[in-house]
Amino acid sequence: MTPEQALAALNTLIEPGRAEGMAAYHKVPRTYLGIPNPAINDLTKEWRGQLSVDDRVSLADGLWQTDVFEARLAAAKLLTQARIRPDESSWHLIKSWVPDFDSWAIADHACMAGQKRLQADPARVDEVESWTQSDSHWTRRAAMVITLPWTKQNHPKPADAAIRERVLGWAATYVRDENWFIQKSVAWWLRDLSKHDADRVRAFMAENGKHMKPFARREAEKHLPRQA
Repeated sequence: MTPEQALAALNTLIEPGRAEGMAAYHKVPRTYLGIPNPAINDLTKEWRGQLSVDDRVSLADGLWQTDVFEARLAAAKLLTQARIRPDESSWHLIKSWVPDFDSWAIADHACMAGQKRLQADPARVDEVESWTQSDSHWTRRAAMVITLPWTKQNHPKPADAAIRERVLGWAATYVRDENWFIQKSVAWWLRDLSKHDADRVRAFMAENGKHMKPFARREAEKHLPRQA
């Protein structure tokens, strides 16, 4: 399947009048077709069942390069799967997208694909750490979003606990960054972690919360159980 054929398939799913609202909402200048997310899910699920890993990676690359909003979402969804073998080309492609991030919706979909590849090979967190030093707040934010799976364990194994602490170290440096998206990414990470390790989030907030914006503090502590 070529990117042109895939775009033609996407165009059959357009809902008239939807694109204008999407463009106004996302506020990033690019082409919006006006396709609901569930429709893209169904189409890319079908493609994943039909295409080899190499063909999926090639198609995802081509769709991403169009810079069409829904095409970029479809590119990410093509690679969002726990088991992809081999997966080096998928991981390499996802990494190559990071410097292009300029929209939270596209970035989050790409990071969801990246989360699966990190879980498949946690050593890749070493590569993600370099993103925390980027000049782009989108790249710095991606380091938090792509590591969200490490917030979701009640009793992490030692290796997973070490990654959790590593990311919390990044977060401790991020709290002094006044960028809204960076503050939000820290709050999101802490909010999700609080459901599984409330004490660790309380300790983080006791040490670093004073540097966070009020909205980020509220978000981070949103699900913390009240202490007696």
